This record gives sequence, structure tokens and C-alpha cells, in this order.
Amino acid sequence: MKVLVDTCVWSLALRRKNRTALSANEQRMVASLTQAIQDGRVAMIGPIRQEVLSGIKNSAQFEKLRSALEAFPDEPLTTLHYEEAARLFNLCRGHGVECGPVDILICAVAARQHWTILTSDQGLKRCMDVLKTEKLIP
Repeated sequence: MKVLVDTCVWSLALRRKNRTALSANEQRMVASLTQAIQDGRVAMIGPIRQEVLSGIKNSAQFEKLRSALEAFPDEPLTTLHYEEAARLFNLCRGHGVECGPVDILICAVAARQHWTILTSDQGLKRCMDVLKTEKLIP
């Protein structure tokens, strides 16, 4: 099964200078990403790529990171993905959980493609909990 990797996990793996300072949970996230890469199961969408590449001050570092991410082509997003994101947003809100636009789009893509999500983001995890309860994402 493909894995849609959230920005926070990519940042842990690619943007942190001192990997030895990662917590045990962060190390597990990086190990999961590494395994998914080795297995050819990593999926990417444009909004995640944009978030990962945003905020890099050094142009050489930006190019290095952009180049590293080229190995992961973007899943094409359609109107159906955005409509599903809106529907899932409304569902989560109905359960008292607020989701950011990229987070709920990640959920919508995962739901439509039957992919898992790899994240350490607590806000995204709250959205995922609602959607798992509703059996909308794996």
C-alpha cells in the first residue's frame, strides 16, 4: 500500500541538520519513511512538496532538496479530490475537529486512493482519527 508522507516527516528526514537529536518517535518516523522509500511505496502531492520546499533561505539548499524530491512524482489532483476534502472537512468539523486545508486534502487523497498517511502532526492525526472511525481512511 502506498504511503502519503506528510510535510513534518519529510522535514525530519531532509531538513534537520542534527539527526541524533531526534526523539525516539521522530526516529521511528524517519525509519518508516526510509523503509517506504526502499519499498517504492512513497506517494507525493504538490501541496506537500510546496510546504517542504517553503522557507528555505539558502538557494543551494533549496535546489538540493528540490532535486531529492524529484524522485517522487506528484499524484495528479482532480476536482474530485478537492470536493472530497471539503466533504471530509465538514465531517470532521461536525465531530468538533478543525482541519487545515492541506491536512484535509491529504486525508481526501488517501481516502480516494486507499493509501495510508505517515505523519507526526497532531492536528492531522485528530482529523485521521475521525475519518478512521468513519472507516473513510485506512
